[in-house]
Amino acid sequence: MHHSARAARRPTTTGRRSSVRAARRLAAVVPLMCALAALTSCSKQEEALTTPCGLVIDGSGSGAAKGGFDAEAKLKDSLIGFLDDQKCGTLDYAPITRSSRSSTCREDQVDLDPPHGATTDQKTQRANARQAAAGAALDELACARKDGGSDVWGALARIGEAVPSGGPVPKLLVVSDFDQADPEFVLSRKDISTKARRAGVIDSLVKARGLPGIKGMDVFPVGLGMQFRANPSKADDFEAFWTEAIEGRAEAHVDNEYKR
Repeated sequence: MHHSARAARRPTTTGRRSSVRAARRLAAVVPLMCALAALTSCSKQEEALTTPCGLVIDGSGSGAAKGGFDAEAKLKDSLIGFLDDQKCGTLDYAPITRSSRSSTCREDQVDLDPPHGATTDQKTQRANARQAAAGAALDELACARKDGGSDVWGALARIGEAVPSGGPVPKLLVVSDFDQADPEFVLSRKDISTKARRAGVIDSLVKARGLPGIKGMDVFPVGLGMQFRANPSKADDFEAFWTEAIEGRAEAHVDNEYKR
């Protein structure tokens, strides 16, 4: 009986082999698990893009003038940088035409931070979304050029209605020389040489059209007053007019970061 008890306590050959195989499997699996963990940590998700952004694009004849304001060139030069700088999460569009608010030129909002999974390459996904937004911007410009005219005030009203509100401050890129010229209001025919006269002209514009709903938004003009490059005093009066209209009346903020 004593001999049999000792034999029972002794591990079998089959048991020893199973233990060795299990140890080897564990030794192989652990490095793989570590590698997967490292890969997961490398695919860290980017910070969400939440800024609502808008693009106003000038389809008037002055926006295609040779040697002057070139809306398409300005658009291509500024849009992608603007989207990156302002961390835009969405982009809405508004055309400048002879009647901007009622224009049939309409591009859908572009989501610049599309839904993604844990392993999504967000940098590539976002870059593709920005390129799609740039393509839609060119389509909007092509359509606006068919209408002609230059109702800048109406376009500001339209983009104010389009961009989402109630969250981060919306950022608006306005690619235009701001030469307001529609069937009812032609800025070049007005005297804006003094602050008092500018105020009177703004009064008449607001009385006829109301205020665009852009209160609190940041407006980034591109090309503002380029038609007056050879006449600095007129350029100053023109820029002052729009700053006083947008900031003083519409209560938005003008930022010249992309004006060049």
